[in-house]
Amino acid sequence: MRSIRENFLIAGLICITTGAFFTVANLMSLAATIGLSGVVLFVLGMTIKTEKGMSPKEIANWKPESAQLPDAGRVMYRVDVTLDEPKKSTILCGPCGHVEVLDSDRPVEYSCPACFILLWTEEEE
Repeated sequence: MRSIRENFLIAGLICITTGAFFTVANLMSLAATIGLSGVVLFVLGMTIKTEKGMSPKEIANWKPESAQLPDAGRVMYRVDVTLDEPKKSTILCGPCGHVEVLDSDRPVEYSCPACFILLWTEEEE
């Protein structure tokens, strides 16, 4: 039920179309009931306000919540990198839950400044 407006609009269109099919089949009582219900659903869908997403400022300031990640036999971590300029990376350390924000792409090597665990290193080929 994330987009209730779209759900009402789609349900309204389906009811209106179904009512039209019942009209062609000469079932007027069903056609009138379903068709009018579709019009009501469609009007309700048009009057509901659209859900607002995140603002550009909220998107720019977003970072993951600080939480420890489960142990999976190796060190777990999470890296999020923005696609748009300015490039920003957020790194979540799994063992301690520390969140670090860097103003660059994903680094080649990273150690957590809170628990001093090496999270990853990429060897050049």
